[in-house]
Amino acid sequence: MNTDSHAQLLAHQFGFEPTQLSLNPIGNGHINTTMLLKHAHGAVVVQRLNTDVFPKPDKLVANARKIEQHLLKKHHKQQYQLDIIKHVATTDQRYLLDINGEKWRALEFIGGSYSEEVVRSPSQARVAANAFGQFAAALEDFDAEQLYPVIKDFHNLAMRLDMLEQAVQADSQGRVAKVDEQLAFCQQQTHLVHQLAELVTCVPVRPCHNDTKINNMLFSNKTDQAKAVIDLDTCMPGYWLFDFGDMVRTFCSPEPEDSTELSNVRVRKDIFAAIVEGYIEPLKGLITVQEKRSFWLGAQVMPFMIGVRFLTDYINGDKYFATKYPEHNLDRANNQFALYRDLINNTDTLKTLIDHA
Repeated sequence: MNTDSHAQLLAHQFGFEPTQLSLNPIGNGHINTTMLLKHAHGAVVVQRLNTDVFPKPDKLVANARKIEQHLLKKHHKQQYQLDIIKHVATTDQRYLLDINGEKWRALEFIGGSYSEEVVRSPSQARVAANAFGQFAAALEDFDAEQLYPVIKDFHNLAMRLDMLEQAVQADSQGRVAKVDEQLAFCQQQTHLVHQLAELVTCVPVRPCHNDTKINNMLFSNKTDQAKAVIDLDTCMPGYWLFDFGDMVRTFCSPEPEDSTELSNVRVRKDIFAAIVEGYIEPLKGLITVQEKRSFWLGAQVMPFMIGVRFLTDYINGDKYFATKYPEHNLDRANNQFALYRDLINNTDTLKTLIDHA
């Protein structure tokens, strides 16, 4: 990417002066290209959307703007206290633009904030989980069916396992022989599919974030309290159990998700307890008994399912997730399977924390 020419093209679309421009990467996302466009009077976040993953980027932007408008109404009524990530319109009032065949959008830059890749303390986990709980609570009266499923079957574990099997059968990169152990492990976890199929008949469909990673929450530089929930790309109809489970997946381990120090990949029980406490508190009076019980299944499913997805992508030749070296996706898969194993090994303790919340 020629950042100078892209900066000029983007600045022109949004009516920024063509001087003092800079365009630099921010964040650590696997899918879209996210950059900070600085101009003479401020800065905006610009994103080049991955249209292989999001083949209907207009629907993605429409979803995010519907949620944005709903949260703004809540904010004006003092019913939602966090900052809201807002889209920036071009000079001709478009929110999605085409630059040389690439799809771009701009979002307001939320300054005075920072994000984390690894949770450092139970208090930080509680703050982040509480922010995602506030987000869920604010959308409780938002009709989930308004949201287009930008990635169909995103959290469909049965489909993810089918895709793994298809990748194995094709073996397009000759990598299957390297992952016999991982494949045998995956085949032993199919009971999760049956448990999910039974459970989702008992819990309501909700408008969900669907990507509640720790780095999708901004903290205030001044107070270290929650500032904003960001990255609404995968907001779709779903179940709160998956949002809870993704917090467990990304908050609990002291290692990042691609760490190869597998002996250190474990569930920090104090962090798990903080997630339970922080997330459920804003949902009091809204969450059903069955939904709360479903959180333990969500905690198991999410690390296992993302491990399956990393493994599938590795076998397919790294077509989906951005990688930095040839074994990157395999390392990620091994990491997530290690976390899943540790969750299972601590079932009684962790499940009790949910039951007693």
